[in-house]
Amino acid sequence: MPAPLTRPALCRALLARQLLVERARMPVRDAVEHLVGLQAQAPRPPYFALWSRVADFDPRDLSLLLESRELVRLSVMRGTVHLVSERDAIQLRALTQPLHEAMVRTSLAKQLGGADPRQVAEAARTLLAEQPLTGSQLGVRLQERWPQVEARALAMTARYLLALVQLPPRGLWGRSGQPVVDTVERWLGRPPAAEPCVETMVLRYLGAFGPASVRDAQSWSGLTRLGEVLERLRPQLRVFTDESGRELFDLPDAPRPDPELPLPVRFLAEYDNIILSHADRSRLLDEPVRRALATKNGQVPGTFLVDGRVRGTWKADTGRKTATLTLVPFEPLADEVEQALAEEGERLLSFATDGRPGPHPVTFTAPRAPGPA
Repeated sequence: MPAPLTRPALCRALLARQLLVERARMPVRDAVEHLVGLQAQAPRPPYFALWSRVADFDPRDLSLLLESRELVRLSVMRGTVHLVSERDAIQLRALTQPLHEAMVRTSLAKQLGGADPRQVAEAARTLLAEQPLTGSQLGVRLQERWPQVEARALAMTARYLLALVQLPPRGLWGRSGQPVVDTVERWLGRPPAAEPCVETMVLRYLGAFGPASVRDAQSWSGLTRLGEVLERLRPQLRVFTDESGRELFDLPDAPRPDPELPLPVRFLAEYDNIILSHADRSRLLDEPVRRALATKNGQVPGTFLVDGRVRGTWKADTGRKTATLTLVPFEPLADEVEQALAEEGERLLSFATDGRPGPHPVTFTAPRAPGPA
């Protein structure tokens, strides 16, 4: 009979693996690999995600790794842009290629009309062999061959079918720029893996997000049929159940802290993977909060944790002269919790402004209960 794990136990196991119980002392590249990448539609969220997880994190370290091609930005899990190591770019893109191909069939087939997606992708590869291009430039160039098709649909087809890396300065601290893309083959000097190992990917997911169910792993990756993979792995895993009786898989030696372990307040970045990487998110979110965060336009705000639960959202305004942090709690907070959030928030603003002298005010709005989606 599998051992049961309570919601507080699952919460603390997840936060320990996500380096959110105590900031880790490890190189930035190692942290990114441990987390199996960071969701990165926007340039700045990975920096805030790592600030909350890595002790003495210097954003310039991340920028240098992007410039040296040790970290890259490309579409992998769930068909979204992630910041991953160059090794993971090769493996994870190959593993998620079927997902990207399915997105062309389901989202772009009608817009493409009679255009062959494979021919569009190969034409894009030829254009990018000449020089890197923005998505808009690539779409316009492809439209010269397929004038009846919208440029955006052509560019998106190329993005899904080819492994395209967003080049620096996109994603650099304090600089960034438009997404200019090139193929992973040209940028890293080798193509996506010919025989990627899905079992390794699932084991690493458990190491960063477990204990987890089959549906959790599928929600994180965007892939299907992972039940077959976990069945093959079952002999080397521990099996638990959650409070609803769902079967959860885990690495035998992964951390599972005391369910009563005290937890610090923490700020989670926009699009933080910890919010998005389980089918059942009850270990961190109450159901009204989950619905409120699941906006139709796909935006995921920065949130903050109190005792391991998402208790509100945050937004930083880092203008040239002033910097403020506004917190919107979902319910009234105890005075000592507000004080802890204010102190951590001041440190976050100091980080966001590169240590620029304050003051860095942290303001709380009136509690705003999360409404329906």
